Amino acid sequence: MKIVSSLPTLSKINNPDRERPMVLIAPLDWGLGHATRCIPIIKELLNQKCEPWIAASGDQKALLQREFPFLPFVELPGYGIKYGKNRAFTIFKIIAAIPKILTRIKEENRWLQQFLIRERPDIVISDNRYGLYAPGIHTVFITHQLRISSSFGRVADALLQRLNYRLIDRFSTCWVPDLEEGGGLSGNLSHPGKLPHVPTRYIGVLSRFGGDGPPGEPCDLLILLSGPEPQRTLFERQVLEQLPSYSGRATLVRGLPRGGPSPGSREAGLPGVAAPGMATPGLTIYDHLPAGALEKVMRGAGLILARAGYSTVMDLARLGKKAILVPTPGQAEQEYLGAYLAGKRLAVCIGQREFSLAGALEAAANFPFMAMTGGDGVLLRNAIKDLLSQAALTT
Repeated sequence: MKIVSSLPTLSKINNPDRERPMVLIAPLDWGLGHATRCIPIIKELLNQKCEPWIAASGDQKALLQREFPFLPFVELPGYGIKYGKNRAFTIFKIIAAIPKILTRIKEENRWLQQFLIRERPDIVISDNRYGLYAPGIHTVFITHQLRISSSFGRVADALLQRLNYRLIDRFSTCWVPDLEEGGGLSGNLSHPGKLPHVPTRYIGVLSRFGGDGPPGEPCDLLILLSGPEPQRTLFERQVLEQLPSYSGRATLVRGLPRGGPSPGSREAGLPGVAAPGMATPGLTIYDHLPAGALEKVMRGAGLILARAGYSTVMDLARLGKKAILVPTPGQAEQEYLGAYLAGKRLAVCIGQREFSLAGALEAAANFPFMAMTGGDGVLLRNAIKDLLSQAALTT
């Protein structure tokens, strides 16, 4: 009752004509994971009678528009990070992109200043977009990487963490999508020895999926592709070359919400159409599936092959699925996550360079899987309730 009574006050401070608190939410454009883990946040904001606005572009915008076609969207250019064709070149390209990233942070901060004048939101929630902070408004920064894992050792990691905290401390608060106890799903990445100076809160596992539901059509192997190019396409080709020798039923979800070039034939990129030109019986290919349809497909899968992206890991945990994780080459965070989860017996982890579908399936068949658990959304629900109350008191 206390929270509900504060909401009219909050909504009238920035815009007297607004009936509900307006919350701007903006995911980073580094793969689809930042967008997908915003889905449960947006749903909970709607449940708590807020008016979410979404700032995004490209594939992230396309994905979220499919999930929330009734919400207002604003165009916010992304960072446009591209990966190399191998691990070393990817690391080089990420380092070379640092000046561009710093420039984009300044540009998106200027963008936010103009947006605040024009639309006057009550709260800003930024998923890993460092420029979306401003005085006089409650801003939330979401990250599972309090400790950024690099490929250059402890000294470099310590310097990156210091820079990371300097940027995070510009916000009002920091939310960590993980469980606080036992290292959670992300280990040292979200459980460093020292936290940022701003209030930091663990909001549980963020998954776009529910805790239970009916499975879809059964399949033996579900392949989920995602991540920046060209690595998404390179791994897709690697998997497709080996699938003809697989005798089970397989489903491939390509991670292309705006569609893309067909992997094997003109028809193969169409939703739910098998790829006849690829001589792979029992294979069904989708460019993209909305959250509800993807959840059913995942529930019906005996085994899931996916990248070691953290949002994918959270979805797997929520559904309690067995998985083979293949980290994106050169993405140190995924390499750490894959090794960490394998060490906890939560998933098989195999490098892309040495990936063999037959070998991966054999490893999974002999792996002593422990059950993943993904929480129930209570921590997120309470975090948003408190956020609305705090914003009403501070604006």
